[in-house]
Amino acid sequence: TTHYLFIVVVAVNSTLLTINAGDYIFYTDWAWTSFVVFSISQSTMLAVGAIYYMLFTGVPGTATYYATIMTIYTWVAKGAWFALGYPMDFVTVPIWIPSAMLLDLTYWATRRNKHAAIIIGGTLIGLSLPMFNMINLLLIRDPLEIAFKYPRPTLPPYMTPIEPQDGKFYNSPVALGSGAGAVLTVPIAALGAKLNT
Repeated sequence: TTHYLFIVVVAVNSTLLTINAGDYIFYTDWAWTSFVVFSISQSTMLAVGAIYYMLFTGVPGTATYYATIMTIYTWVAKGAWFALGYPMDFVTVPIWIPSAMLLDLTYWATRRNKHAAIIIGGTLIGLSLPMFNMINLLLIRDPLEIAFKYPRPTLPPYMTPIEPQDGKFYNSPVALGSGAGAVLTVPIAALGAKLNT
């Protein structure tokens, strides 16, 4: 019983971690602005979760099963948002299954060599997942249109998309801080290097 309970706990917790690791692309409104962050986080989370789950069972095919669980879970969430009145494109279901299949194939082809699964399988996930999800995002409606028409109620105020206003940029403390930081970084770094010599 403990063995099966552990498998369930790993599956559920890893699913939640993987989905939340790419939160800004799971919702369409910020999809393109954080594609790199999503690709890194999702590749890492899928590789770590699926390999851990697969090596625990020792059965090729477990990684695909793991990715299928996440996909079903996400489609349920997509349906929940749709039931609240949001469009179907509001939630983008990430493409995990093909990358997980490559991991399973690696584990099977290398005769269940765990080191090959980690190195080769992990590399294949890192290379394939961004490509599959780029194609996935090309098939949905304009994310900016979704962002302005259907802002997420759970977004913090600083991430809520607003229409640009001419002439107001200089009043932004964020813009002032980033500009000052960019200007001051080079002379301060040069001064620090000079003092160390």
